[in-house]
Amino acid sequence: MPATLVEKILARAAGRDAVAPGEIITLAVDLAMAHDSSGPRRWKARLEALEVGLWDPDKVVIVSDHYVPAVDADSAAILKLTREFARDHGVKHFYDMKGICHVILPEHGHLKPGMVIAGGDSHSTNAGAFGCYAAGFGATDMTAIVATGRTWTVVPETVRVEIDGALGAGVAAKDIMLALCRDLGMGNHFKAIEYGGGAVRAMDMEQRTVLANMAAELGGETGLVEPDETTLAHIRAHGGEAGEDAISLWRSDEDARYARRHILDASRLEPQVAAPHSPANAGDVGDHLGVEIDQAYIGACVGAKLSDLQMAASVLNGRKVAEGKRLLIAPASVKVTDAAAKDGTLATLTDAGAILLPSGCGACAGLGAGLLAAGEVCISSTNRNFKGRMGHGEAEVWLASPYTVAASAIEGRIADPRGFLRAGKAAA
Repeated sequence: MPATLVEKILARAAGRDAVAPGEIITLAVDLAMAHDSSGPRRWKARLEALEVGLWDPDKVVIVSDHYVPAVDADSAAILKLTREFARDHGVKHFYDMKGICHVILPEHGHLKPGMVIAGGDSHSTNAGAFGCYAAGFGATDMTAIVATGRTWTVVPETVRVEIDGALGAGVAAKDIMLALCRDLGMGNHFKAIEYGGGAVRAMDMEQRTVLANMAAELGGETGLVEPDETTLAHIRAHGGEAGEDAISLWRSDEDARYARRHILDASRLEPQVAAPHSPANAGDVGDHLGVEIDQAYIGACVGAKLSDLQMAASVLNGRKVAEGKRLLIAPASVKVTDAAAKDGTLATLTDAGAILLPSGCGACAGLGAGLLAAGEVCISSTNRNFKGRMGHGEAEVWLASPYTVAASAIEGRIADPRGFLRAGKAAA
C-alpha cells in the first residue's frame, strides 16, 4: 500500500507492515528528550510513586535551557533538581547550559532518519527536518514514555507543502513559515506537514529546521523533510550515523495519498512580518513599515542558529542600532557562540551595538533577560507572539526573520532588510 514518510516511520515503530490515518497505534520510542522545565521536575515524583526508573538512560536526553542561568532561588532549585536527577539516573546525555534542546539534538549527532522522537516541548518537531517523526508530549505522557519506552498516537494525515523557486535577497525560511501560518492557518490538528520541492532541497539543515520547528505553529503533530545527501552530510559531520539506505528508505511513495497539497512559489515571497498576537497575522513587510519598536530580539531555537546570526550581521555590518533602541542576541547554543566568534559574526553584531545574552530559551519563553514591560514593542526572530509570551500581557511582539529584525533595529521601527542588503553589496 502506498505510504507517506510519516506512515512508514510509524509503521516501523509499531512493528507493523503498514498503518493508516486515523488508526490508534502503540509505538516504540527511539529517543526521549526534555528540558529543565518539562523534564525531571515533572517526572521525579511520579517515577518515585511508581517505584520505577528510566527505561533506558542512554535513550534519554536532558537539556537545561529554560532557567539558565538561574535568575532567582526558584530557578536555581529547578536546575539543582535537574542536575541531581541526571546524575542519579545515569543520564549520560545531559547538556547543562550548552544551548537550546532542539539545537542540541542535531549538534551532538542524536538524530537519524526514521526515528521516533518524543519531546517534552511543542517545538520538538524541529527534529523532523532530519526525516524523523518528532512530536511534543505533555509531562504525564513523557513520564510514561521515559518509564516504558513506549507511547501511543493517532496516525496523522499528511499535508504536502511544495516550495519551489529561489528565495530572494532578505528572505529566509522564517518568511516561508509566517506565510504558511497565514495561508494554512494554525488549526492543522492531527496532520503531519511534509515539506518538499526545489526550494527545500536547496536549503541547508539549519533552514530546514525552521520549517519543521514551526509545524507546531501550524498546529501539526509533526513536520518532516525527506532525507537527502545534505541531511546525511550534516549527521556525519556531527558524529551521528545516518545509514546508507536512509535516502531510499525514508521517503514518501510517489502515489502516496495526502490530505491536501499546498504549493508556494518562494521566488514571489517578500519578507514577512506577523503582527500581534498570532503568527497567522502575517503579511508583507511593506504593510507594516514604520511601526515603532523598543526592542529587537534575535533568539530561540528557530531564530538564533549560526546562519541566523550571519543573516543579521549581513544587514548590520558597518551600521548601528538606532539611538534609544536595544538589540538583544541570545545565540541558540554555546557552539553557535563559538563559531560566530571565530568567523567574525559576533564582532559585527556587537560593533553595531547588539547586547549579547547567554544561550537559552530566555525571553522567548517568558524567562530570563529580555522581557518586555507594558506598552513596549518588540520585533523578534522567535516562533510565537502570543499575548504575554515575552513578558507583560500589554506588550506587543512582532515576528520576522533575522534579516528583518536587524533592519528594524537600525531604523528603530519595522523596516525592509532588502535596501540594507543592496546598499551593502553596492559598497562592497
